[in-house]
Amino acid sequence: MTALFALATSLLWGLADFGGGLLTRRTPALTVVVVSQSIATVVLGAIVVATGAWSETGPQLWFAVAAGLVGPVAMLAFYKALALGPMGVVSPLGSLGVAVPVAVGLVLGERPGLLQFAGIAVAVVGVVLAGGPQFKGAPVQRQAVLLTLLAAFGFGAVMALIAEASTTLTGLFLALFVQRVTNVAAGGAALYVAVRRGTEAPPKIAWGSLPALAFVGLADVAANGTYALAAQNGPVTVAAVLASLYPVVTALAARGFLSERLRGLQATGAGLALVGTVLLATG
Repeated sequence: MTALFALATSLLWGLADFGGGLLTRRTPALTVVVVSQSIATVVLGAIVVATGAWSETGPQLWFAVAAGLVGPVAMLAFYKALALGPMGVVSPLGSLGVAVPVAVGLVLGERPGLLQFAGIAVAVVGVVLAGGPQFKGAPVQRQAVLLTLLAAFGFGAVMALIAEASTTLTGLFLALFVQRVTNVAAGGAALYVAVRRGTEAPPKIAWGSLPALAFVGLADVAANGTYALAAQNGPVTVAAVLASLYPVVTALAARGFLSERLRGLQATGAGLALVGTVLLATG
């Protein structure tokens, strides 16, 4: 079940990133984050009420609060790094956040088998190559590298924190709701300050964009949920690596919907990621 939930996570995150990337071409990134997460918060609130998850309160929810604070910072750092570019370097570097939950798993005593260690190595290399790293061209600004590493650490920290935020299914609903409320509060405060300073225009959302924003927000929430289930039902080291295959999904979505051609390096990376997946699932 760990492999199934983790692969579902990579699919959902990959599609959410693809949708978010399309939306940010015409809407400021901070607005996309706040509105999409607000829609997800409303839906999660309804689920919490319907399932009676309010009874699952406890100190573990502070992990969800921490994840909610770290998440927006990581997203904004990543978007800023993408703006500084080049994207072919920034995107694969962002996937290195997998090192955080893997390290947590090892510290907690998890010891993957030989095949799983090989799968981790092959899958991580595949993810980096699938992002299409640029070995030639314009030099990378130091600020872009630092922002990308900050984002990667943040993404990895969110994975580690949300896995600790609940022990039951209803508890997971409440943890995700708390995380999203914190996301909206932090992101909304940042948006308010940006508008007041004049660095960002007041948010304007077309009604036609709401379904896409809802999809991005709900897919991201669902991905956090399936990752938490994956981490609770098996080794975190395996769950984290399989969940981090989302750049492959994003690249394939761009190929399918935007007719973007995969370079040879990216195709090789996607193949290696699949090989690593098989090794992890069978190891």
